[in-house]
Amino acid sequence: MSAESPAGDLVGAVADLELRPALEAVLMVVDEPATEEHLAKVLDRPRRQIADAVRELADEYTVQRRGFELRLVAGGWRFYTRPEYSAAVERFVLDGQQARLTQAALETLAVVAYRQPVSRSRVSAVRGVNCDGVMRTLLQRGLVEEAGAEPETGAILYRTTNYFLERMGLRGLDELPELAPFLPEAEAIEAETLEGVPSFDPDAPDAPGYEYTEDKAD
Repeated sequence: MSAESPAGDLVGAVADLELRPALEAVLMVVDEPATEEHLAKVLDRPRRQIADAVRELADEYTVQRRGFELRLVAGGWRFYTRPEYSAAVERFVLDGQQARLTQAALETLAVVAYRQPVSRSRVSAVRGVNCDGVMRTLLQRGLVEEAGAEPETGAILYRTTNYFLERMGLRGLDELPELAPFLPEAEAIEAETLEGVPSFDPDAPDAPGYEYTEDKAD
């Protein structure tokens, strides 16, 4: 590709930019931590120069007590809200700015969180209703994901995601509240429900349909 092409002109224009503002502009739009190698390639600069610049920016934001910080996470750099100002962000998010999950979705998510990896038929058995629509909602929102298949039936298994942990403010699943006080009643209900559940899974090949009442997806 010639240097006179639009792409060549763009490369030249990027190379002429002041580095620190260019880094800020790129890091403002990333949806996952950006590695120093990737930033160096995009901005046409040596990796060492990029590494020094992002650390200078991070230190500068700390000294200035900005409401955000530049953090090295999972091998890359990304902007995050500074913890001291999380209350302001939480209030904004909770003040009608974000669609909330329905009660059915919250119940289904709780079953997945505590029983994972778990099939949809097992979740439906615990709740006593067909959860297919709600599970699709949770998948679309990135709160659950597929986790392989059940060897016996071929049914798809589901688990919670890292995004679930992020939204719940948990560092890991071991920080989920203790469920022991509720287990005897929950297990009794599930056992009673399973007595009337046919031995199939909706995710298994050629499985027949449910006869449960179906939750409405939110």
